[in-house]
Amino acid sequence: MEVYKTKGVCARAIEFEIDENTIKKVNFVGGCAGNTQGVARLLEGMDVDEAISRIQGIDCGGKGTSCPDQLAKALIAYKKERQ
Repeated sequence: MEVYKTKGVCARAIEFEIDENTIKKVNFVGGCAGNTQGVARLLEGMDVDEAISRIQGIDCGGKGTSCPDQLAKALIAYKKERQ
């Protein structure tokens, strides 16, 4: 399980698991439980690149980022580490 420390959002971290470029598991540590559980369930089973394209750049309350955007950043960092 990978762990990404978030910046600028209510969730403190995002735990996720990837298998063959498919998101297998996502768990937000902290944040708005209903929204983060919904995002996690929608993305599980999705291709990493598709998920990034759908959630990257989403803003929450003018913060310049959001929990979904932080997950996109985590997935991008994950991909860069494995190149």
